[in-house]
Amino acid sequence: MQIFRRLKMSLKYIDPMFRGIYGGTQKHTNDLDLVLERSWKQGLQKMIITVGTLYEADEALELAKRDDRLSITMGCHPTRCNEFNENPEKYYEGLRKKIRENPNKVVAVGECGLDYDRMHFCDKETQKTYFEKQLCLAAEFRLPLFLHCRSAHRDFMEILERNRDKLMNCGGGVVHSFDGTLEEAEKVITNDTLSIGLNGCSLKTENNLEVVKRLPNERIMLETDCPWCGIRPSHAGNKYVKTKFAAVKKKEKWTTETLVDGRCEPCQISQVLEVIAGVKRQDASELADIYFDNTLKFFFEKVSAFTESE
Repeated sequence: MQIFRRLKMSLKYIDPMFRGIYGGTQKHTNDLDLVLERSWKQGLQKMIITVGTLYEADEALELAKRDDRLSITMGCHPTRCNEFNENPEKYYEGLRKKIRENPNKVVAVGECGLDYDRMHFCDKETQKTYFEKQLCLAAEFRLPLFLHCRSAHRDFMEILERNRDKLMNCGGGVVHSFDGTLEEAEKVITNDTLSIGLNGCSLKTENNLEVVKRLPNERIMLETDCPWCGIRPSHAGNKYVKTKFAAVKKKEKWTTETLVDGRCEPCQISQVLEVIAGVKRQDASELADIYFDNTLKFFFEKVSAFTESE
């Protein structure tokens, strides 16, 4: 198999699954280091660890500081925005402090945005308030946004358009794990500061694939959102997958040489690439270089400029 240049975006490595814990029960030994090593062997060059709450920040930073190839985002996921409520300014200042003290590791503000599918975790108005508040962080530190949108396209775009000055100042954002309609995708990319992140959840249905087919390559970035969003056999995109990985269905039968079925790993970003290449009928190697460069310029050139200015 040919190894392509790849940069992994959106990695929830602090999820207990990467310590062998599923549903609160230890099923196998901690295999985080094996997962990382498998990723590097697959050809990945950088990974971004997604932070979804201030209280995850220290664990994510500790992991990222172990390897120059690892970076993090810093922000509060929409379903966690109730965490702001007890003391909004203290929480916001906590995020600011983590960014300010770690300029070489924090490459984006997020994961932030709106999620109207899971308002039982956090109500709509609280989500909107603290999504908009985090745009100030991005503008202040001139860091791009790592964005989340679920069943909230109209409000999501209205907030971003109302804050276009902040988007211009921070360099824009990537709407990660995109699975919306073609009309929604066109609305996103009409805003020239926004790009679209694609993973297995973006490739489930034939309608999803038709949207991906129509997206311009210069506005696409690849991700896995692991341990979630793997490409399943039932997904429409699965027919384009060429790279297969040995996996065990029962977690207790895990080995050092196998993946766990249902737990996505960063090495599986190759499968995301293969599906997109198949849908677009373009060379996977050429697309890998385009998407790598898109992501490198978006996240890492900006953080370098911020670091030098400091």
